[in-house]
Amino acid sequence: MAAASEPLLPAGTHPAAPLARPAKGAWVTLGILCFVYVLNFLDRQLLSILAKPIQDELGVSDGQLGLISGLYFALFYCLISIPVGWLADRTNRVRVLATACGLWSAATMACGLSTNYPQLVLARMTVGVGEAGGVPPSYAIISDYFPPGRRGTALSLFNLGPPIGQALGVAFGAAIAAAYSWRAAFLILGAVGLVAALATLLGVKEPVRGGLDPAPAQGRERADAGAPAFWPTVRFFFSTPALALVALASAATQIVTYGAGNFTTLFLMREKGMTLPDVSLWYALVVAVGMGGGIAVSGRVIDRFTRRSRSAYALVPALTLALAILPYLGFVWASSWPLALVFLLGPTFLNYFYLSSAVALVQETVVPARRVLSGALLLLVMNLIGMGVGPTFVGAVSDAMRASHPENSLQLAFYALTPFYLLAIGLFVALARVLKREGARA
Repeated sequence: MAAASEPLLPAGTHPAAPLARPAKGAWVTLGILCFVYVLNFLDRQLLSILAKPIQDELGVSDGQLGLISGLYFALFYCLISIPVGWLADRTNRVRVLATACGLWSAATMACGLSTNYPQLVLARMTVGVGEAGGVPPSYAIISDYFPPGRRGTALSLFNLGPPIGQALGVAFGAAIAAAYSWRAAFLILGAVGLVAALATLLGVKEPVRGGLDPAPAQGRERADAGAPAFWPTVRFFFSTPALALVALASAATQIVTYGAGNFTTLFLMREKGMTLPDVSLWYALVVAVGMGGGIAVSGRVIDRFTRRSRSAYALVPALTLALAILPYLGFVWASSWPLALVFLLGPTFLNYFYLSSAVALVQETVVPARRVLSGALLLLVMNLIGMGVGPTFVGAVSDAMRASHPENSLQLAFYALTPFYLLAIGLFVALARVLKREGARA
């Protein structure tokens, strides 16, 4: 494994050169990190994908599912991500990532061995602890392999992990559950993660921190070298209007994406008439084409328009979320699952432009020595609010409506998510104004 001081830029390459080439091995590293992220999201979403058979065997209510995939998971995931981010900024980020991958994969296997709700809760909390060390180090590693002007594209490709992970989770998780049992799906896919952890440790080199950043940024990095401060980084993040707003806007968006996403399979099966084999094919295709296509396109769009104005970091997500509202309502309203899936293509494509935008903005704003912790703070706000509130809210509303509307309680809960679209759009518009003012001052 490369030492932390090993240069990754070819001799004579100026780190501040406009649209500089990525460092050697950048695309291979990006592929490995994306695969780990695929497993990260796959393991995270497996519970919601297999919610129906788990409910049937363990007698879990919608509200309990919302808590275990929402608030309980988010608390552990978010709170652990902060010390992990601080540790990764001071140590080898690749080793932190590989260790985290091994831990969440083992915990995923433990989910398959659970025989009651408390055991399932404990296993899921451990999955959250492991996954807390997955994404923030990856953001920082990618930012040190790809130069400014190319990070939006690189991060959008990395962020294909969620759609690929969810699509593969739907396809393989549902197929394995249909052929064997839901427990087998957890055991098999968790074992794959253990292999990926070893591959990460052996196949990814630790890059130079800030090696591809402009010279002024590297000067700041030298001032911070070796000991990135914890509380100054936290204070800077939450006192910088652009960073605080992008975190809150992304969190509001995730209330919708996690709230709906964690119950979509159950909604399609229970209220739209889909079966596990239907889910493993058709819903997997919708996720792969819609969500995957949206995230892939988002990076190029953001890189293109942010070269003209930083306000595009906010205006692009605001526009795509506004366009997503009508097809989302069509999905919830549709009387059959084929029609519902047609409508679902719209929001799955448009809902995720915010992700690459938010990550790229944060990584471009902070100095290299504090990128992991700043990424962890972004995830803290996004996931504690989005993941914590979204599924918990949907599950609670569904349970509250179950007595009076037993046939469509989840449909009503999905309708109740609509105002959060408007909240997210408003916050992104406010962020655009802040970025415009900062650009005018600069």
